Amino acid sequence: MGWALRFLGVGNAAAVELGSANATIERDGLPWLTIDCGAEGLSAYLAHYGAMPQALFVTHTHLDHVGGFERLFVATWFDPARRGKVKVYVPAPVVPLLHQRVGSYPNALAEGGVNFWDAFQVVPVGASFWHDGVQLEVFPARHHWPETAYGLRLRGSLVWTGDTRPIPETLAKFADAGERVAHDCSLHGNPSHSGIDDLEREYPPELLQRCLLYHYASAEDGRALEARGYRVARKGEVVALHETTVAPIA
Repeated sequence: MGWALRFLGVGNAAAVELGSANATIERDGLPWLTIDCGAEGLSAYLAHYGAMPQALFVTHTHLDHVGGFERLFVATWFDPARRGKVKVYVPAPVVPLLHQRVGSYPNALAEGGVNFWDAFQVVPVGASFWHDGVQLEVFPARHHWPETAYGLRLRGSLVWTGDTRPIPETLAKFADAGERVAHDCSLHGNPSHSGIDDLEREYPPELLQRCLLYHYASAEDGRALEARGYRVARKGEVVALHETTVAPIA
């Protein structure tokens, strides 16, 4: 069955009906690595897979991407089979931001005796990291503030930009192997997010043809993007990916 990407949600923070812009990379039909943990994204994951995620990559700490962590903490800490084993890969500059957002509340449990991160195996990452014997690459996005948001690459298979403005120089390096590019895009851009006019101005046609657009504002906007000739992701959609060109380690 190979590799696939399942969109748990495709909307921006205000588009509740479209779900949080979170996704899961699947391998042979099973969840392999989940991208972000918004509250709605976590609910969509649980509804589809019937269990909580075992491994996550955090792109940045806006709440539509990390708002599910408290619920994930409770479900993980009180399950001895999962406690301390759920991997959370976090770009190193994002670690303190993630702690401020979700891990710093005094006494994670009223009974005491546990730190928030005791439930997880937190793995700070740099330019690349290994998951399940496969190496993934990490690159900076252009979202809201420098060094706060990052994207993910599975070489030859997938590039997930995360929330970002156009990043043509970055994608010239990190999307140069025919990958499907899941890209932040709405009908109209703003200082933190891409609009379709921005992408058309900044990206070559070949790259645009590989883009799968998500993080848009409404179903109507999604249809408008399709009318302009682009492929738009839908909540719950599964997209087949090429086999990664990264050699796995046993």
